[in-house]
This record gives sequence, C-alpha cells and structure tokens, in this order.
Amino acid sequence: MDFEQFRIPLGSSLEALINILSDHLAPLTKAISAVLETAIDAIDSGLMHLPPWALILALGLAAWRLGSRRIGLFTVLGLGLIWNLGLWDPTIATITLVLFATAIATCLGVPLGILAAMHKGWARLIMPVLDFMQTMPAFVYLIPAIPFFGLGPVSAIFSTVIFAMPPSIRLTCLGIRQVPAPLIEAADAFGATRSQRLFKVELPLAMPTIMAGINQTIMLSLSMVVIAAMIGAKGLGGEVWKAIQRLEPGLGFEAGLGVVIVAVILDRITQKIGARSV
Repeated sequence: MDFEQFRIPLGSSLEALINILSDHLAPLTKAISAVLETAIDAIDSGLMHLPPWALILALGLAAWRLGSRRIGLFTVLGLGLIWNLGLWDPTIATITLVLFATAIATCLGVPLGILAAMHKGWARLIMPVLDFMQTMPAFVYLIPAIPFFGLGPVSAIFSTVIFAMPPSIRLTCLGIRQVPAPLIEAADAFGATRSQRLFKVELPLAMPTIMAGINQTIMLSLSMVVIAAMIGAKGLGGEVWKAIQRLEPGLGFEAGLGVVIVAVILDRITQKIGARSV
C-alpha cells in the first residue's frame, strides 16, 4: 500500500485559501498597493532630485548627530564610494524600501510585543507563530505576496514586513518582562494606573532592548529587500540579481558592497540610539 495515497492536501488547501483571499480582498490590496507605490515613488523621486553630494553631507551630519563622529565620517565616505560606483539610484531605492518596511514592522511589532508581555495568554499564542515565522526560509515569503500585490516594490515590502517583524515583537516583550519587579511594585504603590506604569516605567526601562529589536528588524529588512529583487523590487538587490543573470561578478561585488555599507550605517546608528536610551 502506497502511503502517499493518503497524502494530506496541505499545499493545495493553502493555495486555494490564498486564491480565495486574493479574490475577495482584491479591492483592498489594490488600494494599499496604489497608496504605497505613490508614497515610494514620491520619496524616491524627491531624494533622487537632490544633488548626491548634498544628500551625502546631510546624511553624514545626521549620522554624526544621532551616532558619533566616526559614524558620520564612515557615512560620508561609504556613500561617496557608492556614488562613485554608479549605484546611487539603486541605493536610494533600497534605503526607501528598508525604511518603509521597518516602519510598518515596528508599528505592528512593538504593540504586539507589549500585548504579549502584558497577557500571558497572548504570549502563548504569539510566540509559536514567531517560531514558525523565523524558521521559514526567506524565499517562501515571496510566494503569497505576488497574488495579493503583484510584482513590484509593494510585494517586496509585504514579504519584508512579515520576515522582519519577529525580532521587534520578541525583544519588546523581553524588555518589558525584564523590568525589575521592585520598580513595578513602587509604581503600583504610588497609585499608577496600568497605562501610566507602562508608558512611564516599563517602556522607558525596556527601550534599550526594544531598540535592539528594531536594529535586528532593520538588518532583516535589508537582507529581505535584496532577496525581493526576484519579484521586481528595485534597488541594490536588483543589481545583484542582474549580475547573477548576466554572469558579471564584478557588478555583483559592487552591489553587495553597497548593501554592506548601508547595513553598517543603519546598524551603527541604531546601536548608538539604543545605547543612549540606557
């Protein structure tokens, strides 16, 4: 007897569910796609109309103020190298996608992390889902994005948000749970309400851990945006994908170096911000 005769129709059932949802949610997904594409194009065109040297100096000054003098200098030199290599436009597109995806993932992840920290029942529900999300291969997230949003940057943002959101949820929950119990008892003794205790005691003390989660979300967003070039996302990932298709290792190395520079800049800035919140 062939055991495969009794195969569970897991894949076909999931495919049917995605088809049903994409058909019924088509007006909503088209509206979301239109809004996001308009916002992305507006930011891209606005940044690309600025002289690269002026934007590099402005970003270097921002990195200096938010991070340190060394980070500011690295930002100017790194972005200057990217401009010299002819990868300025793809880099701007990559930064835009990463910031969009990180903002959405943070706005969803931090509240879910607070919810998991405040209610153990929600934590028991959310944490296994996060385990599943973090062990699923990154390429799989590209598949359900296409039926809902089609090819392009919106699908890239959708898949990136799902892939990059777990660290912000986990570390927000962890940071709140690590707040010392005597401080919570002191807040309760002074008559603080639950919301006052959350916003005035728990979140400020948990901020370094929350910023670590946001840092990891940014790094995962950047890695996923590169992978999402396979479904039409622009940026440095598109240059890497182009180099693979054309067998041009030099172009692939240059684009990969651009990704590394952007990753280091964003990582160091968010680390400094997190350290200052201690």
